[in-house]
Amino acid sequence: MSHTEVKLKIPFGNKLLDAVCLVPNKNLTYGVILTHGASGDMNLPHLMSLASHLASHGFFCLRFTCKGLNIVHRIKAYKSVLSYLKTSGEYKLAGVFLGGRSMGSRAAASVMCHIEPDDADDFVRGLICISYPLHHPKQQHKLRDEDLFRLKDPVLFVSGSADEMCEKNLLEKVAQKMQAPHKIHWIEKANHSMAVKGRSTNDVFREINTQILFWIQEITEMDKK
Repeated sequence: MSHTEVKLKIPFGNKLLDAVCLVPNKNLTYGVILTHGASGDMNLPHLMSLASHLASHGFFCLRFTCKGLNIVHRIKAYKSVLSYLKTSGEYKLAGVFLGGRSMGSRAAASVMCHIEPDDADDFVRGLICISYPLHHPKQQHKLRDEDLFRLKDPVLFVSGSADEMCEKNLLEKVAQKMQAPHKIHWIEKANHSMAVKGRSTNDVFREINTQILFWIQEITEMDKK
């Protein structure tokens, strides 16, 4: 399915955030918001690859850049993007999925647990965490899990089984205690940046993109029933 690329500037405080939307050429129903980790920006090859995969299957996809290592700043920026889409007269979406990689997925998780109860109009449908940074390397005793326990909507984790910031057994333990419906897809032997020795980057992207699309479709198909 073809799609159009639209560049946006989204108001954030007295600044503007750079964003790019891929808009499928059909009636819009669902959208996905994506953002990058601690380094890089919205033009990370992986985010671009995922966005075009989702858009080619009919999902509106917005990715945005917000630099800086301050998680509070990143969360506020994410909130601005979400409210922009929610109130946009141009893109009338039935719902969105919040997503990000690494620090971006932490910001998305935090935004999801602070959605006000009066916003319970089901606009936000689920959370996609790519390489969720559960702990600093070698600091497995300090887990960033408190937000995960407060989530209610479906969560998909896509993590590398050799991710130095997300030990496999620790994420599985956390997931067991979560109240939200969740699924973990492990990319075998991938590290935090999703590199796998002996596999091409595009091959790994394909596996990730397929899993994410399949999970979103499962949730949105249920809506149609």
